[in-house]
Amino acid sequence: MHKTKAEIITIGDEILYGQILDSNSQWISAELDNIGVKVLRKTTIGDVESDIMQAFREAEKRADVVLITGGLGPTNDDLTKPCLAKHFDCRIEINAQALKELKAMFKSKDSPLSDLNRQQAALPVCCTPVTNLLGTAPGMWFERQGKVFVSMPGVPHEMKKMMEDTILPKIQATFQTEIIYHKLVKTVGIPEAGLAEKIASWEKSLPQHIKLAYLPSLGQVRLRLTATGEDLEQLKRDTATEVEKLQLLASKYIYGYDEDKLEEVVGHILREQQKTIATAESCTGGYLAHLITSIPGSSDYFMGGVIPYDNDRKIEVLDVERDTIIRYGAVSEETVSAMAQNVRKKFNADIGVATSGVAGPGGGTPEKPVGTVWIAYSDARETITKKLQLWQDRSINIKVSSILVLNLTRQRLLKTIEISG
Repeated sequence: MHKTKAEIITIGDEILYGQILDSNSQWISAELDNIGVKVLRKTTIGDVESDIMQAFREAEKRADVVLITGGLGPTNDDLTKPCLAKHFDCRIEINAQALKELKAMFKSKDSPLSDLNRQQAALPVCCTPVTNLLGTAPGMWFERQGKVFVSMPGVPHEMKKMMEDTILPKIQATFQTEIIYHKLVKTVGIPEAGLAEKIASWEKSLPQHIKLAYLPSLGQVRLRLTATGEDLEQLKRDTATEVEKLQLLASKYIYGYDEDKLEEVVGHILREQQKTIATAESCTGGYLAHLITSIPGSSDYFMGGVIPYDNDRKIEVLDVERDTIIRYGAVSEETVSAMAQNVRKKFNADIGVATSGVAGPGGGTPEKPVGTVWIAYSDARETITKKLQLWQDRSINIKVSSILVLNLTRQRLLKTIEISG
């Protein structure tokens, strides 16, 4: 089966200047993926005719479908329409159907149709107009030698409506597309290189129709399995077989799949075990509690938290011994251990977790440079601490520390299941 390939072109200086975020390309890519069309390339071009024309020529050589957003306004800086007319070598004239729809829209809003707005109905005669129910600029569908160009407004809600109602169904009717099926396996607590080494033999033995991609993020690595073929149910079965093999190699690090969130998984385990948790956060400043409470129903297991940022608050609020902080410092195994133990007792929780570190960018010393973080987990049986040596970036250190506390909690809870079972 021929693989249908697409390119996405966004046009507009405002995107290149960073004044507008190109959310259109991301949305279009996901929708094309859902119908089995593979996106080869995304290109953003300013309002320069020569650049636009070159992009059209190159895209037509590579792709079966070229989807274009932006540059369809009625002013002189909107070049998409004249460039498409030039690319397909046809004149522009008022399209009767487009003009009828435009008049009806302005009438419904009790507004006069200006000469400038009337020009929105002027379209290349070689295109098929695509109705825009939410705006004034019609879309345009072009076909030549088995290739399709589609031009749409840059306004997201107008583009999405046009895609869903007309363009996506028409692409499916025009091309025989294959099925693309994705499965995400989510891991935490192991870097990308370490994970790749651990699963190398499995990766090499993957069937030809299943491809693997590594998608690293803060403290986590997602593994994306992409299967292509003609039978969706068979693709799902094939992928499930490979995931089972992967679990034998990396189950310690796998916390979920697809849309699962680490904080959601930890919450599910807490609820399942009927355990409660409390947090004491210094360097993470409440971000850990934010993650936990971002999950609906977290009041079932989250007892509360404190942010004893100042050392005196660690002493007064959490009963950390002053001598502990004087002797070992706030960023130490001894202090974070006391924080976790004491917050558990203060909130009458089954589990207490704590963070203390040098988030940066200042405050580091040769002994404790920026990125030095201690985390701790405490329950009625044990207190476990871990030293992290992270980065120079404050925001990253806060987020990664919180993720690794959640993972430490997950690991200890799952170990409890194994022991009791």
